[in-house]
Amino acid sequence: MSSERDPLDHLAIALDTSDRVTFERWCEQYGPRVGVLKVGLEAFVRWGYEAVEVARLHGRRVFLDLKLHDIPNTVSGAVTAARASGVDFLTVHASGGPAMLEAAQQAAGQRLMILAVTVLTHLDEAALQTLDLPGSSRSRAKKWALMAQQAGCAGAVCSPLEVAALREQCPAPFLLVTPGIRLTATKGHQDDQQRVATPREALRAGADLLVVGRPVTRAPDPELALLEIAREIQGALTGI
Repeated sequence: MSSERDPLDHLAIALDTSDRVTFERWCEQYGPRVGVLKVGLEAFVRWGYEAVEVARLHGRRVFLDLKLHDIPNTVSGAVTAARASGVDFLTVHASGGPAMLEAAQQAAGQRLMILAVTVLTHLDEAALQTLDLPGSSRSRAKKWALMAQQAGCAGAVCSPLEVAALREQCPAPFLLVTPGIRLTATKGHQDDQQRVATPREALRAGADLLVVGRPVTRAPDPELALLEIAREIQGALTGI
């Protein structure tokens, strides 16, 4: 990972709000400074592609996080529609299986990057057992990430605790995108995310893009939080 890039190029800010004024303010505030703006379900369900258009107006790259999960034909049509909007990244659920992943990738064309979501970060081992998904989150994430790679997807989404294992079996240029990022000072406050790590830990494990929402956007001092993340990223890039 090159240390010549701006540290915040490795950061995607999650625009998780259904309030239009707040959404637009975040786009203006973070879009020119971070690598990616992520439009999730809250904003997309509220305004549809208007949310994407606002994010594209301010952001360098836009990540549409819809986690598509349906039969291959339906997912193919949805990916085609997303591709027309000009977004750079789009998520689908790896658990949809090889045929669905292949359909998504074929519909994406050359520019749109499909990211396969492995195991959601709020799930722990007990939750996986309840879902009748035996084994560890790491082993399942590895299996689904490899399936996504074989289907031609650009990358996978996993918790930072699985990054090292996935990177070992899926080398670059396969992308590893990690939510569940928490600052050192607030790492103990995990809210609904069970599998978390700091920016430095995730990048050193092999992550390419860190997804951060509430630790910045809902922080008492968002600018200070963003600065701390930048410092952690720089430390990981330079080995300090």
